[in-house]
Amino acid sequence: MAITPRQFEQLQARLGGQKHLPAPAFQSDLRPLSAKSRVIIGIDPSMRGTGFGVIQSGKPGPRALAHGTITCPAGWEHSRCLAKISQTLREIIARHRPTSCAIEGLFFAQNLQTALIMGEARGAALAVLGEAGLEIYEISPRKIKQAIVGYGAAQKFAVAKMVQRLLQLPAPPAPDAADALAIALAHLQDSGRYSIGGLKKI
Repeated sequence: MAITPRQFEQLQARLGGQKHLPAPAFQSDLRPLSAKSRVIIGIDPSMRGTGFGVIQSGKPGPRALAHGTITCPAGWEHSRCLAKISQTLREIIARHRPTSCAIEGLFFAQNLQTALIMGEARGAALAVLGEAGLEIYEISPRKIKQAIVGYGAAQKFAVAKMVQRLLQLPAPPAPDAADALAIALAHLQDSGRYSIGGLKKI
């Protein structure tokens, strides 16, 4: 962030006439630490299609660094899927070095078997995130939709379109990736001025 010569003179006067300030540190440290950009990874866990989305805070708004889906064919054993989820998330974390993480919270599923399978994928993701030393927060699906669309029962298409708009993407992300980006955006919103009150640290 650049400053004018007059602003520089005023700063010198406030510092008691100090004339030699290191220019690079001066220009990069004008903003308070709380205003520095943050990198957040959102995870939408699933055995066959775990969505991930990495965003960076900033002005005029957040931007997407990466998003996609960790897909596993139907014929793969659960153990092989869990290994792929873990390995891929490790690579994403190493590449983008997020400062915190948000993951979709548990919900009551009609099918107990489906809930158990979802829990396995969620556990694989949580283990990698914890291994990386990240602060992990969970948000309920309803709170995520409220934060992004303003309606807790919004359809996936509406979430994807709003994510596209908020991150200025050229096209709506794939459904699982859109959900993961929405989770990251909801986390960013909750930790800012407009809290949705849905974050729970785990």
